[in-house]
Amino acid sequence: MELFDLIVLGGGPGGYNAAERAAHGGLKTLLIEKRALGGVCLNEGCIPSKSLLYSAKVFDYCNHSDVYGVACAGATIDQKKVVERKNGVVKMLVSGIGAKMKKAGVKVVAAMGTIQGRDADGFKVEADGEVYCGKQMLICAGSEAVVPPIPGLREGLADGFVMTNREVLDLDAIPEKLVVIGGGVIGLEMASYYNSVGSKVTVVEMMDKIAGPTDREISNILMNNYAKKGIEFRLGCKVTEVGNGKVTFEENGELKSVEADKVLCAIGRRAVTTGYGLETLNVELERGAIKTDEFMKTNVAGLYAAGDVNGKVMLAHTAYREGEVAINNILGKKDRMRYDAIPSVIYTNPEVGCVGETEESAKAKGLDVEVVKMSMMQSGRYIAENPGGDGIVKVIVDKKYHRVLGVHMIANYAAEIIYGAAIMIETETTIDNLKEIIFPHPTVCEVVREALFEVK
Repeated sequence: MELFDLIVLGGGPGGYNAAERAAHGGLKTLLIEKRALGGVCLNEGCIPSKSLLYSAKVFDYCNHSDVYGVACAGATIDQKKVVERKNGVVKMLVSGIGAKMKKAGVKVVAAMGTIQGRDADGFKVEADGEVYCGKQMLICAGSEAVVPPIPGLREGLADGFVMTNREVLDLDAIPEKLVVIGGGVIGLEMASYYNSVGSKVTVVEMMDKIAGPTDREISNILMNNYAKKGIEFRLGCKVTEVGNGKVTFEENGELKSVEADKVLCAIGRRAVTTGYGLETLNVELERGAIKTDEFMKTNVAGLYAAGDVNGKVMLAHTAYREGEVAINNILGKKDRMRYDAIPSVIYTNPEVGCVGETEESAKAKGLDVEVVKMSMMQSGRYIAENPGGDGIVKVIVDKKYHRVLGVHMIANYAAEIIYGAAIMIETETTIDNLKEIIFPHPTVCEVVREALFEVK
């Protein structure tokens, strides 16, 4: 039985990044992953969906090239080639992670890891017929798609009529009619892609708005953009049945239905806490996820958890940072996890970028804030690239301390800009000091600076 300083269970963003950091810190590290390195994010989520969405964006530009004075008649989409390209991107990145693990000296076992308990030597994990022992362990088991007990849903998954985030990325034919159950990030991104490439898309959402906790004004602008492109939104509707080529839902007390060739179930995700022996350690759970403190520690000494499995903020970049916090504490370095400035992005066209408090959340918390809103049409580059665009940026400012509490925007490049707003919040820099920062011109991001000058 081989002894390690650290066993990392799960090779997604939180796991592989933490394993590399641990190895660089001098820890003998074992990484166990049952499928492919990169986890859901790289293989079935973040990266493959971005590959598809970029193909759709290029196709959109071709179809509207006359606006820019460019002739591009007869553009077509080849779904099989789009999927092939996506697979190539994923394969290259998975190989890259493997190379990083090898370079760092991390031992990788490609097998299902099952916790066998703990004794005086450490945590025991069986994988591929071998038992390994770790003085400490980091669980990064990730999450899985929620499949609620809606009549016909599981049967639809079995026969291919219904898909999750995994199957929808590998369709080699574009469905004529696609119904998306759930108006969150996954549902919206796939609705965006398939709408662009020719599907008639209907989004059925239980809430009265799309995009979950996103600022309501931003989510309304996004919905209006896609309604203009032909996506139908049925808000405040509860799906009651799936099958026979349709999705049935309750709307204002009446049962209605919409036809579908394919259905995407994108209701949400839940932490994976079963199937790998977690119960042998008597780990405390909270709302179905592993409970962790600000140091990523669980109630079991020497056991840490990072990423979706702790259910806090299910985003890959959150997992990166949580894993780093865990490793730093294992190495004896003081570090803690903070959740006030975690950016989130919806990679639709236009993109949405958000970080910090929204206008609604600030009000709910009783915070005394000033809300500054500015049109993206204040940017010369935005006007040049987005004729007729309706993008905005909203800055939420703490009146007492004169600091940024939140920034929310909808515009091209929002995904690449929002990290700067996260820095503003994380560093608690005052508005006066932020005004002294020079932004490049002409850029879309300089609208954020212009908004800061509107703060009273």
